[in-house]
Amino acid sequence: MKKIGIIGVGEYLPKKILTNADLEKMVATSDEWITTRTGIKQRRLVSSQEAASDLAINAAKEALKDAGIKPQGLDLIIVATITPDMQFPSTACFVQAALGAKNAVCFDISAACAGFVYAIVVAQQFIARGTYKNALVVGTEVLSSITDWEDRSTCVLFGDGAGAAVLSEVKSGGILSTYLGGDGSMADLLMLPGGGSRNPATHKTIDKRLHYLKMEGNEIFKSAVKIMTDTAQIALKQAGLKCSDLDLVIPHQANVRIIMAMAKRLGLPQEKIYLNIEKYGNMSSASTATALCEAVRIGRIKKGDIILLDAFGAGLVWGACLIKW
Repeated sequence: MKKIGIIGVGEYLPKKILTNADLEKMVATSDEWITTRTGIKQRRLVSSQEAASDLAINAAKEALKDAGIKPQGLDLIIVATITPDMQFPSTACFVQAALGAKNAVCFDISAACAGFVYAIVVAQQFIARGTYKNALVVGTEVLSSITDWEDRSTCVLFGDGAGAAVLSEVKSGGILSTYLGGDGSMADLLMLPGGGSRNPATHKTIDKRLHYLKMEGNEIFKSAVKIMTDTAQIALKQAGLKCSDLDLVIPHQANVRIIMAMAKRLGLPQEKIYLNIEKYGNMSSASTATALCEAVRIGRIKKGDIILLDAFGAGLVWGACLIKW
């Protein structure tokens, strides 16, 4: 069985910073309320000239440089996003063209906040079977484009950004186990109602603000803690490992209370949980991707470490990826 691992990572965060103090001037909220409830202090927002593909391209270039692979050496590009540049063509096609990765098959996947983990698992299957050799996986989001800036319950949560990874066969370590799951019966807890074939864009859908994301926060919270805990335990069991074997957990950065509740259930100390939610908020598929990149860059992940990526998102969908670095 081939060993498949991550051989390069990259990220891109837009320059504009929106702080909690800025939000206090926009909606009826406070820095104390946002920080206490979510752990978020600020988030990044794109400029008027940036779309999801622009963020993805910058993150991809950094990941390719880190991996030591030229764009022409890529066989596969998977972009995980719920905020694509447009309905079609795929954002991955724009990335492929900008990189000059003319040999790469390219497509998008939509798995919301679990998208980056889903994309890693899909890429792993292609490489393990020998179909492709080098894959670029990107989580990129411009959540500011679907955020209702008049809804104080959701606008404080989200930010924009992108993270990328290059996967290939490795001699040692690599992906030890993966686990994906879903429950479509809970789709109404988090969705973007307008703009698809169910509710095509009309004056009525715009007036009803259906083109902004809608979320049942309390219900999501209840489900998320159990889902992330169970997902971690299943991935560990598949690899024959225990929680105590983990060196670092990189969870989806949805809410610091969700993350720490999960850590408590798993019996993990805070120092084994990587957090960047304070700086960037929830960036959906980009959250796990940028956190992984940061952890590598600052030395929180070293060769031989056992790392767990653990994410959940709208659908509901969830996934985990256990990696020996």
